[in-house]
Amino acid sequence: MKEYKLIPEARELILLDLMKDNFLNEERFAKSFARGKFRIKKWGKQRIVRELKFKDISTYNIKSALKEIDDEEYHTTIYRITENRNAVISESNIHKRKQKLTGFLMRKGFESELIYKVVNEIISA
Repeated sequence: MKEYKLIPEARELILLDLMKDNFLNEERFAKSFARGKFRIKKWGKQRIVRELKFKDISTYNIKSALKEIDDEEYHTTIYRITENRNAVISESNIHKRKQKLTGFLMRKGFESELIYKVVNEIISA
């Protein structure tokens, strides 16, 4: 709308109309964002929250978006990506291997308690 150099009243009317017709909907965006980033990029909840906060999404909509992620699917995903990453790491020292896995999962945005639990289960197995 800035490129078209519309007067402020026209911009306001257009925005209101888009919101009324549900084209601009923060909650819908947040839910879609959370589902997509989890399923496609395998991001954890903390990373999703951080990115949504960066986009100035309200706390209510962030909580609503996180409900879109199934807990069972979440746990299955962290186990799967940890096993895949563990197979790729060539480190023979167990402590360094755990450290590399933990760092990887932290960057993905998973919760630290869950990370330590999963890494310890996979490395000791």
